[in-house]
Formats: sequence, C-alpha cells, structure tokens
Amino acid sequence: MKFAPATIVDPAQAFIIRWKSSGAGERANCQLFLSELCDLIQVPRPNPTRDDDRHNLYVFERTVAYPRAHGAVSTGRIDLYKRGCFVLEAKQGSDQKAQCLKSRRGMAVRGSNYWERSMSDARRQAVTYARALPDWEGWPPFVIVVDVGHSIELFADFSRTGAGHEHFPDPASYRILLGDLANSAIRQRLAKVWTAPFDLDPARAPPVPRLARGRAGKVAALA
Repeated sequence: MKFAPATIVDPAQAFIIRWKSSGAGERANCQLFLSELCDLIQVPRPNPTRDDDRHNLYVFERTVAYPRAHGAVSTGRIDLYKRGCFVLEAKQGSDQKAQCLKSRRGMAVRGSNYWERSMSDARRQAVTYARALPDWEGWPPFVIVVDVGHSIELFADFSRTGAGHEHFPDPASYRILLGDLANSAIRQRLAKVWTAPFDLDPARAPPVPRLARGRAGKVAALA
C-alpha cells in the first residue's frame, strides 16, 4: 500500500493565505491577528490584563489617560502595548469599495488617499497614547501601526525622548505588507521589535573593522 507524501506547510505562507481575505473587522480580528503574528515571529503572546497597570507590561487594551481641552481628561486604550518596546495601534480597511449595504468598508478602502490619511491619523493616535504613559515607564522606542491582515508600519525613536518616531528602517521600507512576511529577515526584524528593540538602533551597530575599511577604500580607489 502506497502512502501519499506528507505535505509540508510553510507557516508564513499559511498565515498569509489565512489573513489576506480579511477586512473591515478591526474589533473582531485585531487580537486574533496579532496573537497569530506572535506565533509566526516566534515571540510570546500578550499576557492577561491585571487590575493594576503597573503589572501590565505586555497586554492588549492597556488603558491610558490623557488631557483634553479645558482641563478635561480622556481615557484611551492601546491596542497592544509592551513596556520598553512599543505602542501598537490597529485599524482594518478593506480591498474594495462597498457594493451594497451588506458589504463593509472598514476604516477605508486600502490604497486610497483616505486610507493613507487614516493610517497617518492612527500613527498620531499611537504617539498620543505613548505620551500619556506614566513618566516612569519611559517612551517606547517603537510605534507600530497595523492594518489587520494587510500591513504593519514601523516608526522608531531610539533616543526615547519623544522627539519624534521616524520611519524605520527608512521611508522606503517602513511599511511591511502581508506578503512580505514570507521573508525570514522581515520576520526577524519584527521579532527584534518585540523582544530586543535597541538591537535595531543603527547607532549601536558594530563598527566596521579597520581592515575592512581599508579594503573598501582600495576598492573605491580602483573604481
């Protein structure tokens, strides 16, 4: 009796296939997507929330209070927070315009000007939440904006001064699309954001050895 060869399923491709058709359901999909993303990049899932925020080091829906006009105070919820690592704000758009009342568009149609503005607004919201964290927790080095099932945007401030989170690693590649998760280097970058964000600080990169610099200079001179 012959048996069919076992099919090896690539976890990244399985994740991409599972989530690529999702849309317009941030509340329903956000925590499931992020939990499964943690599995994919091989980091622990968030912890259960406790009644004392001093112990909520890595949780969904971390509460923060921030001032509004005329002395008012508002309460916000960080979609996913990890102390010393990041503040994450999640949204979910859709890939096509709603054709009927039963169709949902989410925050915006992906790729549209309104979607781009909505993602920028989400970034500002995440920074507002980061600013509202207690001083003793410090500024997180990363702000992350996610369109669930579509993209992950990274912004970094390694100074932790609140001077501004800039596109990371650069304006051309700060947005990670769902399909990019098939690349192991991208998954490793995200794992670092989750577990050792300062390892990604370019200022901490090891210096180029003197011999290597000399060789590089000779090559440049010959070019």
